[in-house]
Amino acid sequence: MFDRITFDPKIMGGRACIRGMRIPVSVIMGQIAHGAIHAEILADYPDLEPEDIKQAMEYAAWLTQEEVSTV
Repeated sequence: MFDRITFDPKIMGGRACIRGMRIPVSVIMGQIAHGAIHAEILADYPDLEPEDIKQAMEYAAWLTQEEVSTV
């Protein structure tokens, strides 16, 4: 489902990263939240590909689907 999102305890303490690199999904999403456009992120992280950003956004959206029970 998320073939570009990896988890490795030896890389960034097991945080969700892009393709085993030391680029956490949270960093990408933080940049987007602060108004960065894809071209800026790709310029800041030359090893990233456009599909990496897309999948980071999809993964973040998937994480927010959590349901909270009020019972």
